[in-house]
Amino acid sequence: MKHFSHLIIGTGQALGVLLGKLIPTETSIGVIEANKVGGSCVNYGCTPTKTLVASAKAVYQAKRGDFYGFSIGDFQLDFDQIRKRMNSIRNGGSNGLTTWMQNSPNVDLILGKAAFIDENQIEVNGEIYTADHIYINVGTRPSAPPIPGLGNVDWLDSARLLELEKVPDHLIIVGGGYIGVEFAQVFRRFGAKVSIIQRSGQLMPREDEDVATAISEFLREEGIDIYCNSNTKRVTQSGDMKMVEIDQKGEILQLEGDQVLVAAGRISNADSLNLECTGITTNDRGFIEVNEYCETGVKGVFAVGDVNGKGAFTHTSVNDAEIVLDRIFGGDRTLNSREVIYGLFTDPPLGRVGMTEKEALLSGRKVLKAVRPMSRISRAKEMGETKGFAKLLVDAKTDLILGASILGVGGDEIINMFATIMHSKIPCRHYRKVVLVHPTVSELMPWILDGIQEVKMNNEE
Repeated sequence: MKHFSHLIIGTGQALGVLLGKLIPTETSIGVIEANKVGGSCVNYGCTPTKTLVASAKAVYQAKRGDFYGFSIGDFQLDFDQIRKRMNSIRNGGSNGLTTWMQNSPNVDLILGKAAFIDENQIEVNGEIYTADHIYINVGTRPSAPPIPGLGNVDWLDSARLLELEKVPDHLIIVGGGYIGVEFAQVFRRFGAKVSIIQRSGQLMPREDEDVATAISEFLREEGIDIYCNSNTKRVTQSGDMKMVEIDQKGEILQLEGDQVLVAAGRISNADSLNLECTGITTNDRGFIEVNEYCETGVKGVFAVGDVNGKGAFTHTSVNDAEIVLDRIFGGDRTLNSREVIYGLFTDPPLGRVGMTEKEALLSGRKVLKAVRPMSRISRAKEMGETKGFAKLLVDAKTDLILGASILGVGGDEIINMFATIMHSKIPCRHYRKVVLVHPTVSELMPWILDGIQEVKMNNEE
């Protein structure tokens, strides 16, 4: 049996923050990993997918040469080179993290599957480990809905899709959320025919209708077929071809493609840890229950990252680690004090923070709304990037921003400005006075407030 001061199970994005604080203390640290070091973000998520997004954007812009005033002649896509670039970046991230741990004398990297045998003992490869502090950081995995026939088909999840060696002829995507929408645009720009099947009446069901509609419009403009209000009834395979049967409002349709991506959500990996022999509890969705400091029901055991269900993003995983470190070493960060913020990395991207319009109206507040289309922003016009809009929601009583949705060029970066404003509780009348750099897209964000109006349920003025 070996004892550590700190034992981290899983190497997702909370790991780097934890190690950055813990290694200098010169206390003993154990890190357990069952798969590839770096977790989903480095290996299957943000790092490889955003590398593909960048390549797809470059391909798209190259094909717009006539718009910008140049010609590239005979365009050729080199998917093998695209994959090499993606793999170089993601493998570099994983290898760099591994090297850091191996070169830190007070860190032991333990490769193998972890399982609790009681509240403070963890077994890996037949060895028993204990620790003063344990951090569960095992993340989530793609889920597969109970679609008849799916088990007999060579379908893809978001990880297996990244291993494709050729661009599909027709990629059928089951699920119109963040993962499905991003991959749809990427592979359409690489030359595939792409179809999205979405059960609800809009893509991105967590977003406001105006945001979802705008996203659907620019995806359709690029030639992506979208089937909303559609249930996937059956999937079959003949040779290399897959047939997907859908029911769209009572009409049965048959889609045929060479690849099927199932992007219908993710489930917690907590079920792999044998938590039944501990006092650590999970909710009805399988996520580990924690308090505002990411503490589980067992003293000294924390759950950070996607496995606690308090966020599904790299930045929330990082913040979880900061909250835990504040709890141990002193600080005031908590889960309750952070705003929801994230990005959808389509082109144009969506950045969103705080409440949606639906949530703001349901909160019972008097809500003010300001909207400006990107087509009215000079820098966006100069760049030829005029799709989308910016929307700000303000509490009429406090003059504080309740939420912001920036769908447009730079939206994934601009949204961080609004997160800062909201965290600092800066009233809109003060934000309106800020002088920002011209010519930029963000410079006109304060000016949007000049057109602010009250918004009511069902958009009744």
